[in-house]
Amino acid sequence: MPPAPPSAGEPAPARRERILHVFRAPVGGLFRHVLDVARLQVEAGHAVGIFCDSSTGGVRAEAVLGALAPRLALGLHRVPMRRNPHPLDVAALARLRRTIDRTAPTVLHGHGSKGGLFARLVPGPAGADTIRAYTPHGGSFNYRPGTALHRLYMTAEALLTRRTDVFLFESAYIAGRYRDSVGDTDRLIRIVQNGIDAAEFAPITPAAEPYDLVYIGELREAKGITVLFDAIARIRHGLGRRLSLLVVGSGPDEAVLRARAQSLGLADVIRFEPPQPIRDALCRGTVMVVPSFAESLPYVVLEAAAAAQPLVATRAGGIPEIFGPAAGVLVPPRDVESLAQAVLRKLDQDPEERRNEAAGLSAFIRTRFSMQRMAEGVIAGYRAARESRGARLGRGTLSGSSARPR
Repeated sequence: MPPAPPSAGEPAPARRERILHVFRAPVGGLFRHVLDVARLQVEAGHAVGIFCDSSTGGVRAEAVLGALAPRLALGLHRVPMRRNPHPLDVAALARLRRTIDRTAPTVLHGHGSKGGLFARLVPGPAGADTIRAYTPHGGSFNYRPGTALHRLYMTAEALLTRRTDVFLFESAYIAGRYRDSVGDTDRLIRIVQNGIDAAEFAPITPAAEPYDLVYIGELREAKGITVLFDAIARIRHGLGRRLSLLVVGSGPDEAVLRARAQSLGLADVIRFEPPQPIRDALCRGTVMVVPSFAESLPYVVLEAAAAAQPLVATRAGGIPEIFGPAAGVLVPPRDVESLAQAVLRKLDQDPEERRNEAAGLSAFIRTRFSMQRMAEGVIAGYRAARESRGARLGRGTLSGSSARPR
C-alpha cells in the first residue's frame, strides 16, 4: 500500500535523488570528499553512483571503491581519463552518456575541472529534469591569473556556466576566484565547506623519536615542497642546525624532489615514504608543514588541526578559513625566509604553549567543519538549484543563459 499523503501543514517527505558523482582521479582530498558525501547520501536513502578514472589511484583506490561498490545503486564506472584535454576524452564522454542513459540520474555532480567538464558537457537523460552541480576543488581556479592557461580555462568555465544549475564551492576563497575570473551569474552559488568526522578529533600519540617536521600530501610543484626544502637548507647551512623531515606522499614530481634534496645536501635528513593513513604519519613528526602555493580547503590541514597536531602553513587558498581567528600565524607562499622563521619559532616554542595553541585550533575546527553538515549542505544545494531553475524558467530566462564575464 502506498504511503498516505502528508496532512495539511506537514512538510512533504524529502525527495530521494539519483546522484551520479563524476570526477577524474581517485586520490587526495577530492577523492575523500566524494567518498564521504557518497556514503552519507547512501545512508540518507539516495541512490548513488560513481564515474571516475581507471588509471590512477592504485591499489588503495581499488580497495576503497571495491568496498563501497555494493552500496552504489547507480554503480561504479571506471574508464581511462587524462588530466589535460586528450583524445581519450571522446571515448570517456561516450561511456558517461551510456551510463546516464542506463541509470537516469536526477543529479549529475561533477568534481574538479575534468569531472565538472564531463558532468556539464554530456547530454542528460531524454526528458529528465536533471540537476547539474559542480564542485571545483580548486582545479582550474588555481591557475595564476593573467597566464594563458588561466584565460583559457576561465573562458571554458564561463561557457560551462550555461549548463550549471548550482556551484557548490568548498571554500569562500574559490567562490571569490570564480567571481573575479568569470563574473556574475544567475546560477545558484553555495559554499559547502569540507567536513570531518568526530572520530578524527581523537588525540594522536607521538612517536618515541619523531622527525622534527612532517609533510603529507601530493608531490607536485604547487604544494611548495621545494620552498620547504630551501628553508631547511637555509637553517642548516646558515645556522648550523640540522632538522629532519619526513615526506609522505606520491606524485608526478617525486623524482625531481629527490634530486632537489640531494643537490641541497639534505639527503641525510629527508626521508620519503609512500602514502599512508594520515594519523600514522602525523604521530611521526613534531610539527606538520603545509607550504602550498595554491589550495581550496585542504583536508590534510583539517585532519591535522582536528588531531591537535602543531602546524606551520601558508596563507594559500582557503587555509585562512580553517585557521579562523588564528590565521595571523600563516606565512606568505613562496617565501623561504618567512617559512624558515615560522618553522624555527614553532619548534622552539614552549611545548605546553605549542600544545595549547594546537588544542585551540582543534576546538575551532570542531565548531565549524562537520561532515554531516557538509552532506546536508550538498543535498540542500541540489534542492535549492531545482527550485531556482524553476523560478528562473518561470521568469522567462532561457536555460542557456550564461555568466557575464568581466
